[in-house]
Amino acid sequence: MELEELRLAAGQGDATAQFDLGVMYANGRGVARNDDEAVRYYRLAADQGHAQAQLYLGWMYANGRSVPQSDAEAVRYFRLAADQGNAYAQFDLGMMYVEGIGVAQSDAEAARYIRLAADQGDVDAQMALGQMYANGIGVARNDGEAARYTRLAADQGDADAQHDLGWMYAEGIGVTRNDSEAVRYYRLSADQGHDWSQYQLGKMYTDGRGVAQNDSEAARYFRLAAEQRLADAQGKLAGMYAEGRGVPQDDSEAYFWLSLAASKRSDYEDDRDLAESRLNPAEIANVQARVAAWKAKN
Repeated sequence: MELEELRLAAGQGDATAQFDLGVMYANGRGVARNDDEAVRYYRLAADQGHAQAQLYLGWMYANGRSVPQSDAEAVRYFRLAADQGNAYAQFDLGMMYVEGIGVAQSDAEAARYIRLAADQGDVDAQMALGQMYANGIGVARNDGEAARYTRLAADQGDADAQHDLGWMYAEGIGVTRNDSEAVRYYRLSADQGHDWSQYQLGKMYTDGRGVAQNDSEAARYFRLAAEQRLADAQGKLAGMYAEGRGVPQDDSEAYFWLSLAASKRSDYEDDRDLAESRLNPAEIANVQARVAAWKAKN
């Protein structure tokens, strides 16, 4: 509808038009952004039972946008939408129960609402429920169910779920151990920029697990994760430079990456000091300048 048609329909009590106007005001689409007007239209629609409007009004209360911040009101509106089958509201309400925000904390209630959302295909809920099964939170611990829900999220493209499912295949947790499947899911996640998957894929190439052993590919994946500030990957890449595996042997590069790793993790300090002992003062000063510049940029 055109804006004026929407206003007319909203004024005549059309809940969908009221909701659509609320979205437009909340996001400044076609009108000047105005949270007061967004809340007004969301409320009109919500009071007619419009589930998405109830969800969005719950978000406004949760974040204190043009209404007094109120977790209790957020929960109230989330519940109204959840009880109509809105998956986003079910997940949000479940997370409120996880944290005890606006409701008494209850892992069982959290699992109940999160399952409702997960079984409707909500990827965040599938991931969360997989973790609940893995840790026995609100449900009996069950690695098979953890893997099942994690797979549902992974197959929807969730990078964290792909990483976790890769790890499950690598360790044989909830699934039959399968290094090829571990590599497949790690790669899907790594290609989305997931640092831990890049690191794990580097290890698979180092050890030749699920792939042909390839130090160059190992170093490539370690570098991707190292450049995302993952200390374990920085340490691995440093080791590759120290030994000349997959990269040219270079003590300065080893010292550079170990210096970065040690700045986050004290267990890398001894390796950093050993790498430093292999360099002359000018080389040390040059690397330290590079480290300072890298930290300033990253």
